[in-house]
Amino acid sequence: MADFEKTASFLPDHLQGFARFGFLCGWRKSELRSLAWAAVDGRELRLGPEHSKNGIGRVLVLEGELWSIIERQRKMREYENADGTISFSSYVFHLAGQPIGDFRKAWASACKKAEVPGKLFHDLRRTAVRNMRRAHVSEGVAMLISGHRTRSIFERYNIIDDHELGEAMAQTQAYLSTLPSESKIASITETKAEASR
Repeated sequence: MADFEKTASFLPDHLQGFARFGFLCGWRKSELRSLAWAAVDGRELRLGPEHSKNGIGRVLVLEGELWSIIERQRKMREYENADGTISFSSYVFHLAGQPIGDFRKAWASACKKAEVPGKLFHDLRRTAVRNMRRAHVSEGVAMLISGHRTRSIFERYNIIDDHELGEAMAQTQAYLSTLPSESKIASITETKAEASR
């Protein structure tokens, strides 16, 4: 979280909400770029299938920081045209009314300043999936939020680190400490029989 916050602080204003939204829900760049105000329905955001990479539309409930980002973006909706007139962007995330374009240089510069060079914007997608799973969001719900269609692809994003492996062993040992001291070793045949039930 600290790495992301530091990186986001070095991004231009028009990219900060874009990046924060991606960090929280794991949506793809293309999906965030296409978000129009017409898709915001009260506290829900409806991504149409035509804007989803896998062709399946989805709904995101705007809670907490997600709602705060939308509220901030609403205040940033107004922009000035070359002739001095004022217009309102139809896009949630925009630069002078247009969808967010290529920002690789701005992203690389922010990462360098935050001392996390080499990170990709797409890494936010992986981070969001990992954070949802660590928060004990069910796999099915996390897949609906991030837009992963298959479990195999989702698992590629659900990266497990050394800290989680350490937690797993601590949890296992805590469980073992609750068992009677005469607990027996499970045989392979017993394990197979249990699995087939």
